[in-house]
Amino acid sequence: MRNSTKYDKILDALQSLLEHKTLQNISVSEIAQTAGIGKGSIYYYFPSKDAILDALVKRNYESPIQTAKTLSRQTDISSFTRMAMIFQACRNSSSAFRYHPSGTLETDAKGESFLHHKYMKHLISELKPELTEIIRQGIENGDIHFDQPAALADIALIVLTVKLDNTLVPSSEEEIEDTIRGLISLLEKGMETPPGSLNFLTVF
Repeated sequence: MRNSTKYDKILDALQSLLEHKTLQNISVSEIAQTAGIGKGSIYYYFPSKDAILDALVKRNYESPIQTAKTLSRQTDISSFTRMAMIFQACRNSSSAFRYHPSGTLETDAKGESFLHHKYMKHLISELKPELTEIIRQGIENGDIHFDQPAALADIALIVLTVKLDNTLVPSSEEEIEDTIRGLISLLEKGMETPPGSLNFLTVF
């Protein structure tokens, strides 16, 4: 049986090292030393350094994602409200990532890009099924008129994560809000909902 304490120590060690060093300059041996365990133990829990990073990203930013998953399945709530919950999860998770030491103190450009790529991939892959299902239910209920729910979910999440992560094309808060408003306008047109029907999403 795997020791959850050791597992967390490994993640804590990488997180601590990322506060002072770039990912490329951190070795598995250094992670083991910082965690206070043998190098061999690392490979019992993780096949590679990349796998440790994946687990760290998942652990640090899973809370808003799990909240979104739980709320999105409450079918007594309207599709639009549940979409807002998903969008809120994107914002919460992105904010947590940007201001967390492991997301802000990465000084090497390539290392930072790699770390953010891992984060965005995780967020999109986790939330896409939930948002797709919400859109599909909205179509079934007659609230949404669109024949490609998965594609729509993809577009919305990619735009949100890229803009809210704010590293690929750095923007001001005002520019980010303008992009989100533009996305909402496109969603309204694409889903054939009355103009302004998704305005409440701008407050997320």
